[in-house]
Amino acid sequence: MTYIAKPKFAHPSLQPNAVGYTRRDYEGRVSTLCAGCGHDSISAAIVQACFELDLEPHRLAKLSGIGCSSKTPDYFLGASHGFNTVHGRMPSVLTGANLANRSLVYLGVSGDGDSASIGLGQFAHSIRRGVNMTYIVENNGVYGLTKGQFSATSDKGSKSKKGVVNHDSAIDMVSLALQLGATFVARSFSGDKAQLVPLIKAALRHKGAAFIDTISPCIAFNNHAGSTKSFDWVREHNEAVNRLDVMIGRSPITADYAAGDTVRVEQHDGTVLTLRKLAADYDPTDRIRAMGFLQERQAAGEVVTGLLYVDPEAEDLHDALGTTRTPLNELNTADLTPGSAALSGINASLR
Repeated sequence: MTYIAKPKFAHPSLQPNAVGYTRRDYEGRVSTLCAGCGHDSISAAIVQACFELDLEPHRLAKLSGIGCSSKTPDYFLGASHGFNTVHGRMPSVLTGANLANRSLVYLGVSGDGDSASIGLGQFAHSIRRGVNMTYIVENNGVYGLTKGQFSATSDKGSKSKKGVVNHDSAIDMVSLALQLGATFVARSFSGDKAQLVPLIKAALRHKGAAFIDTISPCIAFNNHAGSTKSFDWVREHNEAVNRLDVMIGRSPITADYAAGDTVRVEQHDGTVLTLRKLAADYDPTDRIRAMGFLQERQAAGEVVTGLLYVDPEAEDLHDALGTTRTPLNELNTADLTPGSAALSGINASLR
């Protein structure tokens, strides 16, 4: 495989963020995906989100599995930590890394084949355990690397590029994430950067399992009439429940959103999510209502996007296990062997 590095030089007028990095510092190698692939738009949104969050690249760990989507971490944050796992096993590796070093910000990037098929069990257990991560599925409803077979998220009744009709029911990753207990659940569209960037920013700041299902049309095999994952279909059937802005330190980030009613949700770290409601009476803190709303709009043939559910008081796996605030990989021999007196105390407490 040929890798093409981007030139090191950058335009001198590029403005740095609060930690001294320009947007170019958050980029990676040149993409080898098909020109126009929605996955590249998601990579660009991740770059923009991390730049705007003033997140130092070396503080982020990016992990992926196998597939077109799992190639994309090579195309953003080239200076961050990275690990490309085997097919479907990214969540387990991410969980282990998170337990060992809780000081990093974890971003898992996967695809509908990687997470909804071979890795479905891995996905389910990482979500239900509340691993502190942002989990992005780049969902194109097709196996692009093996020439266009239906994936587990392909809608029943949709057609392949060759005209074959899919007779299997689809796995809805968003509904599954809600049922499994994810504390931040969203869906977006690779062609809607104005919605996707704030969602990624909010997910990266969220404590707990944050999941974003991003519809990302495959221009080679799934962007035609009859596909429910094409650019035209999503644009025509998109039902956005809200528009999101993120305020850090209660200082607003400028964004151009339509006027409307607002709901402010404060997360555990003080970050404030400001939601401009577009769908009538939609409450993003009601998990049961979110699940019902998804089923209702799906029956009407609509693709629901936006922040569907958030728990501002969420806990994560470290809270459940009671791990030390010091990352486990920084503990020394003295920390790990407290001595016979401590062991006697533990034994006494169990009698």
